[in-house]
Amino acid sequence: MIKTLKRLGTYMGERRLLLPCSMVLSAVNGLLSLVPFVLLWLVVRTLLTEENNFADTPVWNYALAAFVVSVVNVLLYFAALMLSHLAAFRVETNMRRSAMERLMRVPPGFFDTHNTGQMRKIIDEDSGQTHTFVAHILPDAAGSIVAPIGVIILLLAVNWQLGIASMVPIVCAFGIMGYMMNPKNNHFQRMYLDAQEKMSSEAVEYVRGIPVVKVFQQTVFSFKRFYDSIINYRDLVIRFTLLWRKPMSAYTVAINAFAFFLVPTGIILLEHGGQTAGIIADIILYVLIAPIISANVMKAMHLSQNLFLANEAVERLEKLTCVPPLPDCDTPERIKAFDIRLNDVSFRYEGAEKDAVSHINLTISEGKTVALVGASGSGKTTIARLIPRFWDVREGCVSIGGTDVRQTDKEELMRNVSFVFQNTRLFKTSVLENIRYGSPEATIEEVNRAIDLSQSREIIDRLPLGLDTIIGAEGTYLSGGEQQRIVLARAILKDAPIVLLDEATAFADPENEHLIREALAHLTHGKTVLMIAHRLTTVRNADNIVVVENGRIAEQGTHDELMIRKNIYYNMWNEYQKSVTWKL
Repeated sequence: MIKTLKRLGTYMGERRLLLPCSMVLSAVNGLLSLVPFVLLWLVVRTLLTEENNFADTPVWNYALAAFVVSVVNVLLYFAALMLSHLAAFRVETNMRRSAMERLMRVPPGFFDTHNTGQMRKIIDEDSGQTHTFVAHILPDAAGSIVAPIGVIILLLAVNWQLGIASMVPIVCAFGIMGYMMNPKNNHFQRMYLDAQEKMSSEAVEYVRGIPVVKVFQQTVFSFKRFYDSIINYRDLVIRFTLLWRKPMSAYTVAINAFAFFLVPTGIILLEHGGQTAGIIADIILYVLIAPIISANVMKAMHLSQNLFLANEAVERLEKLTCVPPLPDCDTPERIKAFDIRLNDVSFRYEGAEKDAVSHINLTISEGKTVALVGASGSGKTTIARLIPRFWDVREGCVSIGGTDVRQTDKEELMRNVSFVFQNTRLFKTSVLENIRYGSPEATIEEVNRAIDLSQSREIIDRLPLGLDTIIGAEGTYLSGGEQQRIVLARAILKDAPIVLLDEATAFADPENEHLIREALAHLTHGKTVLMIAHRLTTVRNADNIVVVENGRIAEQGTHDELMIRKNIYYNMWNEYQKSVTWKL
């Protein structure tokens, strides 16, 4: 617990002292909460023992004192929760902010290998798990520790025989609770969290695939992984619930069995000469005050569970974001030219058994266009993403203008490279802001020029608020081809000397494809271009066509040169020409 509190304390910042103050107030509240019961006992005892005028007894004083103490208790508990909530909100906020700051420093390739649903669940939901623990469980824990101690002392002090009788169910309940709170049982909690995480990530993937489900008239069962994740979660919850059915039933019986021990003990005391009024008053006190232990034991059980969840939340978040950033160079070199060279480059993804690309030697002269073609999974995208340093190469060197990309400043490297990938990314903000991501300081005139060059003017003109229209708000959505043209406007506005195109026309209809080709012509004019395409007609005029096969360069040359060789590219071209003539 101390370790978890220290880890959470690092996220509290200057509010770190609020939590112990909250716990102290809650502990005082726990002790004062016993006072009204004692005063009630004094009232009952007085009423049972006094036979004459009650006006001469301090009953009203006891009642007034009980009311005052109750009000003070409410105020103390409110103050305790207010302080703990301030600390909890700061923990929650700082965990999310810290995670996002760390993710901003991880290699860009990290996001290609991690599921967005999993990341959202860990950063958003798991961070929220700490709120209940810090805001409620910890303050209540202080009171739940102090109050039972006070109750036990009070039980033994008022009448030690009845006190011992009350301790029997308490000891039994604590024994059962200790069995259920055994840390060895935490593996079920981890399995439960893993199942939740899996179900969350599969749900995101399923929702994204709903258009495909509807088009092909399939049901949820067509997404077997999502369905299986739900079934696994259900089976785990049922198994976990049935496991604790008997222990929890036994605990519930034990912790509420005070009367079954107090009444017989009271009868025995009466038979041995005890005062009837005193014993009745004591039994009433014990019946009222003993359940406080029951309530606080339940809080202690929640403490154990939520402590584990809070610790798991911090561990999962830190594990997700513990990826070290790409190392910076102490004396970065400037990029003075824009030719690209890959010299004996090899790269392997984390956890993979073989290299994704192996011993790649490739030169892209400044101002020239090189196309990568090959089967899916051959390594084309990996080669393209090694150039802007989405990852660091395992062997060899990637250089721009003769400068190793590992020796350049990251911001300068990103400033000199534009990306247009097949999976477009538009943010839920205005079209203007989406385009200005390419150059935040651009004027409205420069934005309009980029819109015209990207063939996006007709898109803007039919939007309800033009450039100020919020993407995704009030039913405003763009098709895949339209989104791609907005992304091209962003890239044109950036005006970087190096352009990387990865299947830029993959999801465009014929009309959008024609417009995207015109936009690409403006984007790539005079630039150093590396393009990936499966539609071979789009790479026919490239200065160099590189055929990638199984992570290696199989052949390269111009379209005419490769056709003369009648090798891999020749066969690909002929197959492609056959496919485009297919008709239904």
